[in-house]
Amino acid sequence: MHKIDIPQEIIDSCIRFRGRRHAFEDLDPARTALVVIDMQTSWVEPGFSPLHIPATLGIVPNINALAAAARAAGTVVAWTRSTFPADWTTRSYARFGAPEWRDRIIADTVPGSRGHRIADAMDVRPEDVVVDKTRPSALVQGSSRLESELRARDRDTLIITGTLTNACCESTARDAAALGFLNIMVSDAMATRTDVEHNATLVNVMQLVADVRTTEDVIELLR
Repeated sequence: MHKIDIPQEIIDSCIRFRGRRHAFEDLDPARTALVVIDMQTSWVEPGFSPLHIPATLGIVPNINALAAAARAAGTVVAWTRSTFPADWTTRSYARFGAPEWRDRIIADTVPGSRGHRIADAMDVRPEDVVVDKTRPSALVQGSSRLESELRARDRDTLIITGTLTNACCESTARDAAALGFLNIMVSDAMATRTDVEHNATLVNVMQLVADVRTTEDVIELLR
């Protein structure tokens, strides 16, 4: 699990801006959804794929605890499964990764494949929502049906967890805010490659995009 290190000057800025550190003082479970981003075999299982993020192993218990608390409170639990379409991936990552790497992540996230499945360690239930997405953000136009699933259930507040903190989680949170959703990002229920990247996202989002809370905080809010 990542070591959380948010500079005091950022915390002080939040307090000056809104009069308190946290944007949320309560939650309405009936208007809320827990969104778990891309906790799939390719990212979670060691040795399976170059997409593996070692820190995902440490957040599995927290995500499962949040999912249990969410269901008990009447909150929707939604899981995303990411895929890398060949045409988009080849074009978008042409200058950022070797062809061998691009080919491998395309292959490891083909819908229906082992790598595309939500990892066995995750507590997915039949009543949960599961959506496939084709872009880093689950809410950018054309990526997935997540927005329509949330709107159909009258959800306007998202609790965002999963991986990668600074990629798909942050992208989804930013697009959620642009669409009018309110956001909480759970600092100890997201993972990425390094503490530096993880904390950079928390600093980036906590003033105007998403409240940053711990698993314990969110479970208490859901109660």
